[in-house]
Amino acid sequence: MLDLQQHREASFRLMPSGERRRQGDSKIMNAHHIRLGLAVLTSFGLGAAVMHQIHAQARPPAYVISEIEVTNPDAYNNEFVPLAVKALAAGGQKRLAAGGKTIALAGPPPASRVVLSVFENLDIAQAAYNSPAYLEARKIGEKYGKLRTFAVEGLPQ
Repeated sequence: MLDLQQHREASFRLMPSGERRRQGDSKIMNAHHIRLGLAVLTSFGLGAAVMHQIHAQARPPAYVISEIEVTNPDAYNNEFVPLAVKALAAGGQKRLAAGGKTIALAGPPPASRVVLSVFENLDIAQAAYNSPAYLEARKIGEKYGKLRTFAVEGLPQ
């Protein structure tokens, strides 16, 4: 039988460096390193997701207002509107109001047609209205109405 001292000696092994290490420590250390590595990767992923969310919140939405004095309603609605809607939707437009009843609250009355839309931010709105597809559609729209379009930066959400 092994006495207590021999039992203690048997539970250690001599490493090439000369240090004594308890048997099974390498398995424990490997498991520890794996857990530590997973924790680091998880923290990195969470940090990246939070930074993306913070960056996304940093840019306020853009609201685009279009006032159109339509001179030929049938041609405007049949030739221009479908092309413009398709081009701007592809650029990220979300239409909020288009052509409904409009009243003046102060100042001169609004144009005969008003469109209100929102984009993720001003850069995206500007890119949509400068896209080749919209510029082609606008050439047609200008035949059938006088267009005035502007964007205003919204408040951060």
